[in-house]
Amino acid sequence: MYVGTPGVAYALYRAARSGLFPTSEATAFFERARILADVAVHWADSERDPKTRAGFLLGGAGAYLVSALLNNLCGKMDEVRKYVDRYASLSRVCEPMSFLSCGSDEFFVGRAGYLMGALILQRDTGIEVLPPNQAALLCRTMVESGRQYSARVQSLSPLMFSYYDVEYLGAAHGLAAILQVLLLHEKLLSEAECSLVWASVDFLLMLERDGNWPPVMCEQIGSDDDQLVHWCHGAPGVALLFVKAYQLSGRPQYLAACERAAQCVWNKGLLRKGPGTCHGVSGSGYLFLVLYRLTQDPKYFYRAYRFMEFMFTEEFCRGARTPDSPYSLFEGLAGTACFLLDLIKPDGAEFPLYATL
Repeated sequence: MYVGTPGVAYALYRAARSGLFPTSEATAFFERARILADVAVHWADSERDPKTRAGFLLGGAGAYLVSALLNNLCGKMDEVRKYVDRYASLSRVCEPMSFLSCGSDEFFVGRAGYLMGALILQRDTGIEVLPPNQAALLCRTMVESGRQYSARVQSLSPLMFSYYDVEYLGAAHGLAAILQVLLLHEKLLSEAECSLVWASVDFLLMLERDGNWPPVMCEQIGSDDDQLVHWCHGAPGVALLFVKAYQLSGRPQYLAACERAAQCVWNKGLLRKGPGTCHGVSGSGYLFLVLYRLTQDPKYFYRAYRFMEFMFTEEFCRGARTPDSPYSLFEGLAGTACFLLDLIKPDGAEFPLYATL
């Protein structure tokens, strides 16, 4: 999903279902997406290690998700159920607390991403992907994994996680994404587990400085010139956690954190790394679209629109770096296409494959 064919297929799927194009164009988008998805499924089925296949953004699970969504769009429900079953079968792989040596809970390859994919797949197809007891098992395993790691390293956060021995804080590999997934599944957790999750949300809130967060624990945010203000590391991704926290709790401190983060992104989010969602201008702009959905404040739609305009300026076209995967969902134009589609229909705007509201 991250830089491969399933991510491009997903962007074409969103275009095909948007209702913004003539039938002939929407059909062309769908047919191209299906070709790409079939290639991705062939690759996913050939993965020998089921542990890597369970990765949402870097493994085969994402290929099964996009294939299910495409078949759902054209009403082929037997095919939808086939790919939902393939996705669901990977849940057993994720059950052992340390099923991956690099870190089993993060978003790209671990339990958090797998659960996010299951949630999106069930929401968009209407078919149960995981029984509630199975989803609860994975959520509780994440909480216990984070609690044990936190105790072992004497972290100040009740829950803490590492990925390749680094305690990331942002959306890509870090605490923010894991907590967001746990909040999305809050009803499956016990009262004690919820308390650990919310206390960890508040710990992350305390690390904010001027609307931004450090990329990893025990690291300073940096000077104005070298701050990371990306979805993957920094305000555009971390703030989405506080959008969810505010939606669930109504606590004003979470909305205030979102507002400060949005101001930071407005000041520093016109990135040089390309148009993509992970560490590009579209990823920055998505925070404004999500906040517009949350608050209906036109200021945020205006800011998202201005970020879109910037991507078409000569300054950006000449000065921005060409990504390694220039057509991909997270680094390139496929993600930008999702941003532009959501800018046209902002009431349903959602960062690709990252449910918030």
